[in-house]
Amino acid sequence: MEEWFTALTLFEKVYWITAIIGSFVLLVLMVLTFVGGDVEDVSGDIDADIDGDSGIGFQFLSFKNLMGFFTIFGWSGISCIENDLSTSVTILVSVVCGLLMMLAMASLFYYLSKLQSSGTLKLKNALNQIGEVYLTIGANRSSIGKVSINVQGTLRELEALTDEDADLKQGNVVKVHKVTDNGILIVKLLNK
Repeated sequence: MEEWFTALTLFEKVYWITAIIGSFVLLVLMVLTFVGGDVEDVSGDIDADIDGDSGIGFQFLSFKNLMGFFTIFGWSGISCIENDLSTSVTILVSVVCGLLMMLAMASLFYYLSKLQSSGTLKLKNALNQIGEVYLTIGANRSSIGKVSINVQGTLRELEALTDEDADLKQGNVVKVHKVTDNGILIVKLLNK
């Protein structure tokens, strides 16, 4: 192995070292990414929920993408050298391939991040939804009951009040008219 490496020209050695180190680091980064390791945050871990934060979005220049660039740069350069292409063509092809890899990885992680959802229930999404009374709701907001309603794609049982003159009994079909500041639904009887 040592004889093989010493027989290489400096140009070939640069490509082999770049390809091997880039491949190793990229492999470690990919394993950590897909098993939950956080390798983007080098300075420390800070957990913060910022309302309305949609993240950074499309990141072309990141550590993962640079490792992808160096990996593909090295292997495509080695392939060009093995096919006896000139030095300038080898450099051009390997740079273009590396940049394409960076673009592909940036796009992959961008679209993977779009698949996430916060899971936070936003009661404003219950407005104008139709549900069914689960526990009796007192007339004129006299007592809190519960409704079974589909909010954000999930059937939920939420507290509700009504301004109707009669109690809303189990099985009545209702429509959400308003949501109070403390998260209680104001419902109206749908079929009068």
